Amino acid sequence: MKIQVAFDCTEPHQVVKFWADLLGYEIERDPAFVQQMLDLGHATADDTLVVDGVLSWRTATACSHPDGVLPRLLFQEVPEPKTVKNRTHLDIHTGPGERDGLVARAIELGATQLWVGRQGPQEWITLADPEGNELCIS
Repeated sequence: MKIQVAFDCTEPHQVVKFWADLLGYEIERDPAFVQQMLDLGHATADDTLVVDGVLSWRTATACSHPDGVLPRLLFQEVPEPKTVKNRTHLDIHTGPGERDGLVARAIELGATQLWVGRQGPQEWITLADPEGNELCIS
């Protein structure tokens, strides 16, 4: 079994860069497959665009961890912007002394710090990615 987490967004190719950079994931690129779907008539030029010089799907992209063990992240275009708090979000647990560095990196990549939470001795920082999707780093 494999797990994929899907994110609705308005700019999937921008949001995937944030998450891939933050988590050390690789953006999945398969221009040969996209071209094959065009050649077979299963897609049209309107379904594609060129991102960083690579033929890609217009409305969806994904990234995955190089080891293939962690969940794949899929980013799919939706017409409406995010308007309410997520019902589900990613919690990123860092090693000792690494939390603040990862929070700083997330902010550098375009995240916004929302609040600091605490439950007993456990403390985390809640942020929003560039499109407002929440994530927690502890």
